[in-house]
Amino acid sequence: MKCYQPNYPRPQFVRGEGPMSWENLNGKWDFSFDDNDEGIAKKWFGAFPSKSEITVPFAYESPASGIGDPVRHDVVWYRRSLEIDAAKKQGKKVFLHFEGSDYNTKVWVNGVYAGSHDGGYSRFSFDITPLVKTGSNTLTVRAQDSFDMSQPRGKQRWRNENFGCWYVQTTGIWKTVWLEYVNPEYVKSVKMTPVFSKGILEIEAEVETASINAELELVTEITFNDRPVAKITIPANQKRLSFTADLNSPDHVWKVCAWSPANPNLYDVSFSLIKKGKTVDKALSYFGLREIRIDGQNILLNGAPLYQRLILDQGYWKNSHLTPPDEQALIDDIDKVMAAGYNGVRKHQKIEDEKFLYWADVKGLLVWSEMAATFEYNDDAVTMFTREWMDIVRQNYNHPSIITWTPFNESWGVPKIKTDKTQQQFTEAIYNLTKSYDKYRPVVCNDGWEHTVSDIITLHDYVEDGEEFEERYGDYLQEILDNEIYYNLHRSAFADGYMYAGQPILLSEFGGIAFTNRGEGWGYGNKVASKEDYIKRFDSITTAIKKIDAICGYCYTQVTDVQQEVNGIMDMDRNFKVEPEILREINERNVSVLYRIRQH
Repeated sequence: MKCYQPNYPRPQFVRGEGPMSWENLNGKWDFSFDDNDEGIAKKWFGAFPSKSEITVPFAYESPASGIGDPVRHDVVWYRRSLEIDAAKKQGKKVFLHFEGSDYNTKVWVNGVYAGSHDGGYSRFSFDITPLVKTGSNTLTVRAQDSFDMSQPRGKQRWRNENFGCWYVQTTGIWKTVWLEYVNPEYVKSVKMTPVFSKGILEIEAEVETASINAELELVTEITFNDRPVAKITIPANQKRLSFTADLNSPDHVWKVCAWSPANPNLYDVSFSLIKKGKTVDKALSYFGLREIRIDGQNILLNGAPLYQRLILDQGYWKNSHLTPPDEQALIDDIDKVMAAGYNGVRKHQKIEDEKFLYWADVKGLLVWSEMAATFEYNDDAVTMFTREWMDIVRQNYNHPSIITWTPFNESWGVPKIKTDKTQQQFTEAIYNLTKSYDKYRPVVCNDGWEHTVSDIITLHDYVEDGEEFEERYGDYLQEILDNEIYYNLHRSAFADGYMYAGQPILLSEFGGIAFTNRGEGWGYGNKVASKEDYIKRFDSITTAIKKIDAICGYCYTQVTDVQQEVNGIMDMDRNFKVEPEILREINERNVSVLYRIRQH
């Protein structure tokens, strides 16, 4: 893609080129724990008592940070110098961007407060233009986390030891921090909605300018493989602009080029803000023309039934925990997932580095985007969850690889959803809020069981035997959907007051076979002792699911081992436990696909 720059933090919206437009602030920072929470009172933002160094963006709990201390420290401080070059700053705004810092983050520049943000998984920015000067500056960051179960935390533990499927917490900065230099008049954001049935792109652009006047124009240019497709010039006479681009081109046999896993076609697009004939801002992006929609019991991609072979991806690394070691590690994970015969991932309880979504777009990997759960239900949890989830949906909306939003999982954060009308209404509210911003993608509310309103009905089941799978879902699926049978952990498919309405059905967690040479750790069901036993069980349960015509896909648990869990198809060093060719053959083997298409 034309917009691609190695290591650029937001690869779908690239402004400028080279060191004059942005600066990566990852690397060595001064660091200090603040276990007595005295830093603000003692004005550490002015006189920082540095006690150690940390490598940003790795959390202090991870070995990659240079500290590697898993013990809970709720308040941590960071400091580094910023060298601001006069040529970079001249006439520009200076933005400080955080791709992720958990949970409350406060920032000072040269001892002056710049702002704060709540949320561990959404990105955020500060305009620090009035606070920086040419030459040396000081940036100080205070991050406060907690074991509060009302806080969206995902797989981060809220006890002092790992337990179950919850792992070492992540405190403070865990994604890239960077500076960006921008002209005062600039394109602030763009929302791109492909409408496959019409071959058009709906665009909503937000322009930042001190005063709206007729001298400002927004020029949008779309190309495919360097061939012009569309050029739209409109006056930027208001801060929010809406317009449509026609993508139909005589250069293509089918008029347009669709995005799919088999052919991940991407269009390049540039947004230029023009004032008196001069370009004052330019942002490069891309999009994929594709449609994901529900038709009865089928999920359709570009009008054709889509059988989803997903794998659960928690995105943990041995030495860096939630933070990928580098961009190549993300690329390698995607390549290995696809080599094993999967066409998508359910990114579980984590909002991944956006570079992952970029490479999923480029390589054609389907993504289910899932929110990090809270683990209590109260007013604070509702407020924190809602705000951060909607930020995330907006921030990642433009990625074609994302085909499903999954705000809730297994009644986490809504533990009484089975009978409690208030908790049910909360999930309905999140469903409708998500739909209000994204009317096209399916939304799954409470993945796994006890569904309320949901576009896809998902079931979780870790049965070890294929024959039992076939019997349960071949003979008793209707009874499960009617809440007459509690199919897993004494859970029902629907919360009280809700019923099956003919949606597609997907088995979104199964497998989790424990196989390791380490001797410790757990998976689902009994451990297997040999590679042969692993393959036999994997084949048995995967093939059984594919034989059930009413089920339109599955998600195997999981990509890699994670700390105490040893149920990955790879270990934490990303070594396959079984040759990927064997897994691929089982995953891609046709069983009942022809029948499903015929029914459609």
